Amino acid sequence: MSEAQTLLVEGQEVALDKEGYLVNLEHWNEVVATVLAAQEQITLGPSHWEVINLLRIFYNRHQMSPANRALVNLVKRDLGGDKGKSIYLMKLFKGSPAKTASKIAGLPKPENCL
Repeated sequence: MSEAQTLLVEGQEVALDKEGYLVNLEHWNEVVATVLAAQEQITLGPSHWEVINLLRIFYNRHQMSPANRALVNLVKRDLGGDKGKSIYLMKLFKGSPAKTASKIAGLPKPENCL
C-alpha cells in the first residue's frame, strides 16, 4: 500500500494509513477485523481471535503493540507453550505475526518492526 486509503465496512468508511493500519483505533470492531483479515487473505477462526483478544488486552494495559518476540512470550504465558511459538503464530498471521495480528486487532504497528 503506497498511500492512505479507506475501507468500506457496513456502509461506513474506515480510514487506513498507508500500511493498512486503522487511523482511528476506535473504529475497530469484529466486522472491521474480519475485513482487515480478508485483505491479508486470512479467514479468522477461534485461534486467531484468541491472539487478537490477547493483543487488545495487552494494548489496553501498555498502550503499545508487542514486537514478534514479545508477542511469542505473551502468547506462551497466557495461552500455553504449544501456541507460544513463532511457527504457530506465523501459520495464523502471514508475514510478521506481530505486524499482521496488530493490524487485524486494530492496533498501531509494533515498534521495532520494519
